[in-house]
Amino acid sequence: MTNLEILGFISAFLTTFSFLPQAIQVIKTRDTQSLSLAMYSFFTVGVAGWLAYGLYKEDSAMIVANMITFLLAACILSIKIYNDIKSKKSHDDICTEM
Repeated sequence: MTNLEILGFISAFLTTFSFLPQAIQVIKTRDTQSLSLAMYSFFTVGVAGWLAYGLYKEDSAMIVANMITFLLAACILSIKIYNDIKSKKSHDDICTEM
């Protein structure tokens, strides 16, 4: 393994695992109120793009890091969408009762 590949794996590890506390917090609490739907949508699509790029380049560090990050981001995005739909439905139900 070259020094450049080692740098790639260290960087991939740090950026992927820096995202882990946010993912754990959201998965555990299901609280997504303060998260931006647009940001997580763009972020998840961007990570999918980096994963595709890593697959194309056959870069193991990019593949592993972006696969893990994509799964975590997709979980957060799914919870955010679910919560937003649930919140809107609850708000609509309250408005129709008035």
